[in-house]
Amino acid sequence: MTEPAASHFSLFGLPEQFAVSLPDLEQAWKTVSARVHPDRYSTASAAEKRVAMQWSSRINEAYQVLKNPLARARYLCEQAGADIGAENNTAMAPQFLMAQMEWHEALDELRDAPDAERVRAFLDTLEQAETDLYAQLQTLLDVQKDIPAATAKVREGMFISKIHQDAKALLRQPK
Repeated sequence: MTEPAASHFSLFGLPEQFAVSLPDLEQAWKTVSARVHPDRYSTASAAEKRVAMQWSSRINEAYQVLKNPLARARYLCEQAGADIGAENNTAMAPQFLMAQMEWHEALDELRDAPDAERVRAFLDTLEQAETDLYAQLQTLLDVQKDIPAATAKVREGMFISKIHQDAKALLRQPK
């Protein structure tokens, strides 16, 4: 085991970009995980066991970040020095603010009168919004290298993800 890698991407030997092959990521994760799995160090010293555990934890954390498109975009923005500022920067494009209001209204209506078919249709709308957002993030991050615009899109994505989770919860509610 060597010094910690500079980034999550370099840990897995992947290029630092939004577009990631998930099968390649998974294969790299399995390979790297196998090399540092704590079970391989069962007869090692306490210090070596501790280092193996730290590496295993770091590898798993990096994998979780990179396999999630929104988390990956956020990580890339932060690696470029951008502060997502989701807690105190709520500035968003007017078009997105309108969509946000419409989604909130739709979610409120679904809460008042839950209907599985309507919830699924709403989830489809949100999933399409996420797909569109990820395409925009790929262009902003990998092609245009426009970190400020990508950071704004990550904040939008965080909202979409939250409302998506809230809508999914409606399907799990007892009838």
